[in-house]
Amino acid sequence: MLFICYKKCSTCQKVEKILQEKEVAYDYRKIDQDNPTAQELKAWHEKSGLDIKKFFNTSGRIYREKNLKDKLETMSLEEKYDLLATDGMLVKRPIILEGDQVYVGPLAKKYVEGL
Repeated sequence: MLFICYKKCSTCQKVEKILQEKEVAYDYRKIDQDNPTAQELKAWHEKSGLDIKKFFNTSGRIYREKNLKDKLETMSLEEKYDLLATDGMLVKRPIILEGDQVYVGPLAKKYVEGL
């Protein structure tokens, strides 16, 4: 299992605590230091079956400052992957990769609670 998160994110902290309590082995990736590439984001998006908007941290400062709510509507999917790849703080977290499954944000928390 790969656990991608930001240490200061409260949801990430809750998910990590659950993983530790359940003694689940995982690899840890700091999204603020090791941002996902556009290719990774595309693969995760396709595997997840989620709308690409679910991969954006819509409550984040960068999202609001860049007024992305309006801009995303006119962007192509490739442009969205490229944008997400510019800064890990734009990406919704946590992300859990388990085999062919991808869990993003609240879905990640729900997944680990069910382990």
